[in-house]
Amino acid sequence: MNQQAATDTIDLGRLRAKLADGSPRQFWRSLDELAETDEFRNYVEREFPSQLAVWEDPVGRRRFLQLMAASLALAGVTGCVGEVPEKIVPYVNAPEGLVPGKPQYYATAMPRSGDAMGLLVESHMGRPTKVEGNPEHPASLGATDAVTQASILTMYDPDRSQTVMRRSVIDTWDRFLTTLTRQLETLRQQQGRGLRILTEPVSSPTLAAQLEKLLADLPEARWHQYEALHRDSSYEGAQLAVGRPLDTIYHFDKANIVVSLDADFLQTLPGSVRYARDFMAHRRGDGHSPVTSRLYAVESTPTITGATADHRLPLRPQQISALALAIAKRLNVEGVNGAAEVEHGVPGEWLDAVVSDLQANKGASVVLAGRGQPAEVHALVHAINELLGNRPTTLTYIEPVAARPESRVASLTQLVQDMRAGEVDTLLILGGNPVYQSPAELDFVGALAKVPLRAHLSEYYDETSRLCDWHIPAAHYLESWSDARAYDGTATIIQPLISPLYGGRNAHELVAAVSGNVGASAYELVQAYWEEQLGADGFTQAWRKMVHEGVVPGSAAPAAEASLSLAATVATAFGTLPAAGELQLEFRQDSTLGDGRYANNGWLQELPKPMTKLTWDNVAMVSPATAERLGVVNGDVLEITRGDDSIEAPAWVKPGQADDCVSLTFGYGRTQSGRVGTGIGYNAFTLLPASGAAFATGSVRKTGGTYSLATTQNHHSMEGRDIIRVTTQAKVTKDPHHLDARGHHGELPTLYPDLIDYSQQPNSWGMVVDQTACIGCTACVVACQAENNIPVVGKEQVIAGREMHWLRIDRYYHGELSNPETYFQPMMCVHCETAPCEVVGGGGGARGADPGA
Repeated sequence: MNQQAATDTIDLGRLRAKLADGSPRQFWRSLDELAETDEFRNYVEREFPSQLAVWEDPVGRRRFLQLMAASLALAGVTGCVGEVPEKIVPYVNAPEGLVPGKPQYYATAMPRSGDAMGLLVESHMGRPTKVEGNPEHPASLGATDAVTQASILTMYDPDRSQTVMRRSVIDTWDRFLTTLTRQLETLRQQQGRGLRILTEPVSSPTLAAQLEKLLADLPEARWHQYEALHRDSSYEGAQLAVGRPLDTIYHFDKANIVVSLDADFLQTLPGSVRYARDFMAHRRGDGHSPVTSRLYAVESTPTITGATADHRLPLRPQQISALALAIAKRLNVEGVNGAAEVEHGVPGEWLDAVVSDLQANKGASVVLAGRGQPAEVHALVHAINELLGNRPTTLTYIEPVAARPESRVASLTQLVQDMRAGEVDTLLILGGNPVYQSPAELDFVGALAKVPLRAHLSEYYDETSRLCDWHIPAAHYLESWSDARAYDGTATIIQPLISPLYGGRNAHELVAAVSGNVGASAYELVQAYWEEQLGADGFTQAWRKMVHEGVVPGSAAPAAEASLSLAATVATAFGTLPAAGELQLEFRQDSTLGDGRYANNGWLQELPKPMTKLTWDNVAMVSPATAERLGVVNGDVLEITRGDDSIEAPAWVKPGQADDCVSLTFGYGRTQSGRVGTGIGYNAFTLLPASGAAFATGSVRKTGGTYSLATTQNHHSMEGRDIIRVTTQAKVTKDPHHLDARGHHGELPTLYPDLIDYSQQPNSWGMVVDQTACIGCTACVVACQAENNIPVVGKEQVIAGREMHWLRIDRYYHGELSNPETYFQPMMCVHCETAPCEVVGGGGGARGADPGA
């Protein structure tokens, strides 16, 4: 990894001329590499360990002990806590199927942002050690993503909350219940008036039923929901177009043409793991007929969806809205025919191609909009898809997966108003971190101070916990019973693999206590709910099957009937386009930390961002043209202002970024996260409008300071060799091996003998990445970390005198190999940087499979 501060000034005009001089296509990894700056050449010369000048800042936040603290804890340090829930003793009767040294696999699910990912979790002797996708679950089909892979580290994190706290003093769960019971006696006499419950979007059928029953018993109480990465625009767009909130399910395996309007459906959209698999499978084709899939991506900042696109167009967020209106107008969507001219600033040829492809693929295309686009754009997208006849072939509607799909921003705003008016006596916050994640101008902190009794259930003692009277440690999803629905409505029973390491509770138990059912366990509550849904007859067998398979049969949501009626006013609801040179601020979730809830996960902090290869920081991304106009280079500290609020952020010049657009990411700037995540980066929520809009007008100025950034983009110079070899189908047909000799530098010297003769062991194989299916999601990097960083007996074996690491790449990679035997090659494990290790794998599969079989 290299640290990069303010770089040499790059002559962008000279680089443009260099790229346009008519020479053969040239691929490059950074502007510094393309310009061959002195700093880049100096870095290449000092890249390898023998020449590194390291430890220049031995007390900086990236010091060794800080980076390694969480991983070292996996060896068993987590057992050293003040409050031990129970003694650990040897088995008298071993659990069914347990064989020492052999892994077991359990189906469960990880709740995330209002939906869930179905998983199979590997366990050794009662300890969960590795997360994989559940092949039986429609949201994963055996695959996962980087965040899911890293969730195992969060469970073992020694910085997780370990005790009940009352105003920063250690207390007990029983005393909290006593305090809560006294308060509830008064509230019940008032029919619940003064009681407020704040949750994140709830996809748990059991929890939703508990809350609805509580509100029926206490009709004056109120339930609010909020999440920073909300879906308000999507629901409001459906309301405009259909008349009620609906979720949209896309079938990318049937779509020949996909038009993405700021929708990163390969990484951040609900169901993205399944969508990536379906999209790449259709794009790759069967290997015999020409591939007909084509992706048009319009976005403000580069994403992996844009990088995968056949045609990508960078535009400011408000220009994307105008483009959606222009497409609808060209297609003669009812209600926009009389709209004013909106195609200014949109390349005419680009628009012609999109409209032509959509018209030629009616019933076999998809147009979708991202979370950051306003409701009117989502409404237009519904109308466009309906006009093209895409429903129900390439998309279907279902009733919302999350309970009560109301506006999250409006719900939080109403709660703040009630707190400020003194109408809230008791506030229970179940998960989330609204003190950090809510817009600063909403002043949630000031309103919270007016509530007499405040309690927060969370995994960490975070910014919200610090301002509450009571903090309750929350159990990790691998420690507690629950249930959750996937993006398509499929329900999964969440079963724990280990007792809570720190005595954590979950929302089911807390809501049960408020309802007067003190002492009810989450297991009893979840089982009772599903027995009521399925009936008592044969329930025991059905329950065992649901828990074992990880899927509740027949629980996927059916297609919803919908009749589109686009309001004519939608065409005039976009406002005026920003003037040339007017800066727009765009707010996005971080590709690894999300909205900040994973800030203390060292694997995700170290994971290079897919499109920038930056680690440990967030930046203000600007385009080369905007940087040139502002006189900005990488590492320059910028003051970014919106209204009366401002932040300071380091600049990052990003090719592919829209001009006059500054992209800011959430997830950093934490003040109460843990030893890994606290005090890193800036807090973008400071500038987020109270309306929750994903973009706004702002201003930028240089402060004169610089900031060092860590990036892996230029790591391992190719020394003049091609990064990507380009050829044509005609040349391959004439000579399939015509690229073999190009750039060949001979065998690399090594001190290690080749102890394995692979010609004698044809079944030995290594890491496999099908480049026709890889989207660059970085899940494989975290998976390798997870596989090699949790020390468990039996995880490593010695073959032919050398240590072999199991790297099951086949489980978390999107798609399947069309011709596996041609790809099986031994490769160096990406985790082992100082010494080579042979990487082998087994086809293996789900529950009970031997990795070495």
